[in-house]
This record gives sequence, structure tokens and C-alpha cells, in this order.
Amino acid sequence: MFGFFERLLQQRSCHRSGTANTLIYFRGRGIVLDEPSVVAIRQEGGPQGKKVIQEVGLAAKQMLGRTPGNITAIRPMKDGVIADFIITSR
Repeated sequence: MFGFFERLLQQRSCHRSGTANTLIYFRGRGIVLDEPSVVAIRQEGGPQGKKVIQEVGLAAKQMLGRTPGNITAIRPMKDGVIADFIITSR
């Protein structure tokens, strides 16, 4: 198990959480992820209920402005700053 973590840490990587897109880059492999910075959140059990991540990235972006009442599509990054820390950390 330690070998797995050691190999993971030896890989050079870069993570960029931008307002428009999130990029993940690995040396030797290039960009491995380029997705819109959008999250669709489903509210379970009413206004005080649990929030569950429904979709992320392109699938969530396609839901912007087209969601039912219990699902909200948001951009957790605003003007290059984390606007919703809880959702961004998930």
C-alpha cells in the first residue's frame, strides 16, 4: 500500500480550479481532465435536508437553467475565488 502512495506522490501534477474550467495536468501525460467548473446539487428532504452532488462538469453545465425545483446547478468559483467552499471541497 505504501508503494501506491509513493508512486502517486512521485508523479508531477498540477491542479487548476478556474472560474470557467478545472484542469488537471500530469507530467508526461498532459492534461488529463478539462471540465467546466459547475456542480449540480440535489436537495433531499426539503429546505433543511441533505445536499447531494448530482452531477459535475459538462453534465452539470448542461443543466444550468434547466433543473427541477430540488436541483440547483451552480458555479462554486466566482471571479477566481471560491464562492462555495463546502461544495468545492467535495
